[in-house]
Parts: sequence; structure tokens; C-alpha cells
Amino acid sequence: MKFLRLDLLTLLISLFIFNSCKRQDGIGLGVDPSNEINGTLVVDSNVIVNTRPEDPVVTSALTKTPLGNFTDPEFGTTSASVALALTLPNNAAYTVPAGTLTIDSAVLVLQYADGFYGDSIATRYTANVYQMQEKVNSQTYYNTKHWQADLGNALGTKTFTARTHDSLTIARIRADTVDTVQKVAPQLRIPFSKSFIYNNLFNANGSQLASVLLFQNAIKGLYVKLDKTQASSAGGILQLALASSKLDVFYKAVNGATIDTATVSLPFSSYSAEITHVYSTAIQASLNDSTNSQNTFYLQGLSGLRAKVSFPGLDKFNADSIVLNRAELVITPQPGSGIPYAPLPKLTMYQLDIAHQRTYIQDASTADGRAQPSIFGGGYNKTKKEYHFLVTSYIQDLIRKKTIDYGTYVAPIDTTELVTSNGSVTGTSIRPSAQTAARTIAVGSDKSSPYHIKLNIIYTRIRK
Repeated sequence: MKFLRLDLLTLLISLFIFNSCKRQDGIGLGVDPSNEINGTLVVDSNVIVNTRPEDPVVTSALTKTPLGNFTDPEFGTTSASVALALTLPNNAAYTVPAGTLTIDSAVLVLQYADGFYGDSIATRYTANVYQMQEKVNSQTYYNTKHWQADLGNALGTKTFTARTHDSLTIARIRADTVDTVQKVAPQLRIPFSKSFIYNNLFNANGSQLASVLLFQNAIKGLYVKLDKTQASSAGGILQLALASSKLDVFYKAVNGATIDTATVSLPFSSYSAEITHVYSTAIQASLNDSTNSQNTFYLQGLSGLRAKVSFPGLDKFNADSIVLNRAELVITPQPGSGIPYAPLPKLTMYQLDIAHQRTYIQDASTADGRAQPSIFGGGYNKTKKEYHFLVTSYIQDLIRKKTIDYGTYVAPIDTTELVTSNGSVTGTSIRPSAQTAARTIAVGSDKSSPYHIKLNIIYTRIRK
């Protein structure tokens, strides 16, 4: 009975409180208009943007290595060739199998990685393999390295259509038992010279096979180049997983009355890509003009093109009387420019320090307590057809003159190029990228276009 009386008392108190309110929206504290704080949105279209060449990029020991020949009607022609350091089986001294050896076939197996860009339907490609005339060492190489190879004597060739996501069924050679078939991951299989393998492996002198160093001193390495079978075709750029690629040799061993088939694999100890760009007249004109803000700017992977941006309109803000709630840079591809070649799936943004070295802007730096790297942005929104970067802290510091703009850039990056710490993703890389071949044509400072580059700022004015 006590509980019932308590419930009734609670109900009566509640009704008394609600009835004391004069109106529904009067619940809570009243607001003095003189103290009211409101956010103001400013769309700053005074953003200067210029197309600039990308810095050279490291192409040795990449997770994804480009190979291709692609002619873009807007950008021009991009070519990527690969230099490979062929090593001994198991990356150690090699003992030739006993008996009489006959090579049935040799195949250069290049595993595909995700990221093909270009024409995968109509274009026919021809991959040619040559012997290097210089060694590919285990050191850092850049895309600008021009490799010397014997281009007059192909060791292997294959004409194919790019099917980078289609698995294959191949014969599986098994020692001392019946051979079988197996399904393998998508790959490019190039028939390779049997005589080259016989002379440099099975019939080589013992000193050449005594160590990897001596073997590589003798054969130097392999150079792979991709051509289009027809000049009028667009072509494309493949991405290869060379860490899991190899040269497979299928041979027959006759030892007395015993005949068996076997396989030996020669992996690659190191590799690098050589990348060249020959730009269109429109692109070259943009590169030649580094002064005027451009109505159209261009972004391209494979150490191609980036964009320099600056924000001269920030002088109109009084640093002592406002607080930034949010600042967002919005970049929009030119309508229709994503057909038939899709825009870059991701961009990165960074600034230069006083030594003109790349460094994270405040909103992407884990060293800045205000940063939110997980929502910094840069990904392409397919619905809105826009890229967004959250740059609140950076813009606030520019307004307050706490930082100096030595150069701010937007550049291509692959979606897999992430910065990690203790197993967690902490941000996006700001290094030049060779692992994406995509490109974007974006609207720049063309104020007559609703798609021009802009800086959206929401700020609060401080009442004094």
C-alpha cells in the first residue's frame, strides 16, 4: 500500500511541473538575444589552383608494381616497364638434378594485383621479355630510372586481353606421382625461352650456381615491356604482385630407367618500374602556367600530376573575432570526364614545411591534438561526385598566422596506401604514388561553373 501511495505522489508532482510551463517550447532556459551564438556559412570560391608535376616516386619493392601502355585522349601516353632481378631456386646455391634433363616449357608467371586502369575489353596487348644489360640490385629505385636491356632479342612474348580478375586452370606437375590440374589466381603467363634456362641453369658451370650473387652477375635480370597490338587502341596499365611472381620451369629428368617430370621455380629478389609520361597539348599548357589560377586542373597517378592550392581569401576574416567550427575543401570532377575512365578513387592532401619537405596538415597529423585522421577525407563520393577534405584546424591556423603556407597540395593516392601504427590505421600516405594509374579532371577556379573548387567555412563570431 505504501508503494501505491508513492506512485500517486510521483504522478501528481509530474503533472504540477508540466502544467507550470506556459508553452511547449518554453521548457528549459531562456536565451538572451545579445548572448546568442550562431554559426555562419561562408562559401569561399577564391581558391587558387594549379596543375603541377608530381615528384619522382620510389618503384622498388612495391606491393603493386605497374606495367602497361595507356593512351588517354585527355592526358596523353603513359608507359610502365618492369625490371626484375631473377634469383636461384629457394634464393640459395643450386644443385642441378641428376640425370638427363629436358625442358618441356618455361613460363614467366606475373601475378595480377587489383588496380587495372584502361581498356580491358577491346585492346589486345603484347608483353615482351628481354635480358637486362645491368643488374637490378636490392636498393631504392625511382620511376625515372632508365633501365638498359637487350631490346633486340626477346626471350618471351605473349599476346593477350587483360582479364585481371579471371582465375585460370593450369597443369600441376607433381614429383613421383600423377600430374593433375589446379585453379590459380589471376595471372599473366608468358612463354619463356627454354634455351636461356638450359644454358644459364641446367648447363651452367658450378661457379655460376654457387651463389645468388654470382648467378645474378652472369644473367643480370629480366626486363618486361607491354605494347598495344594496334596503335589506335587505348591500352591500359596493369598492376602486378611481383612478390608472389616467378619463373616456372617444367622439365623431364631421365635417370637410368626412371623418368619423371618436375618443376623448379626462380623467384625475383628485387624489382622496380620505369614510368614515363608524354602529355597532351592541354596538359602541357597547364604545366607551363604556374602563375594563374586554372579553370581546369588535372590529377594523375603513377607519379604523374598533382595540384597546388592556396587560399588568399582568408584575409577577410578577423582572427580575434571568430572561431572556426568547420572548414571543408570540396573538389568536383568535370561533369562527364569520368566516362569511360573513372576518376581517382582517393586523393591525399599535405603541406610543405620550411625545408619544402612533405608533412601532414594539422587535421591529418597524429601529432596535433585537434586532428581527426579517420574523418579527414579524400575519398571519392560516387553519389555526390565530389572529394571532401576536412581542414578546420589548418585554415584556423592560417587565419591566425600560426602557420605559413609554404605550399599545399592535393595528389593521387591508392586506397591501400595507408599509414599504420601498432596495427591500427592512423591516416593516408602523403608520398607520391605509383600504385594507382587512375586520373581526375577537376573544375578549378571557374566561378561560372557550379562545380568549381571551393572552401566551405562555418564560423562563429565572438561578441565582445
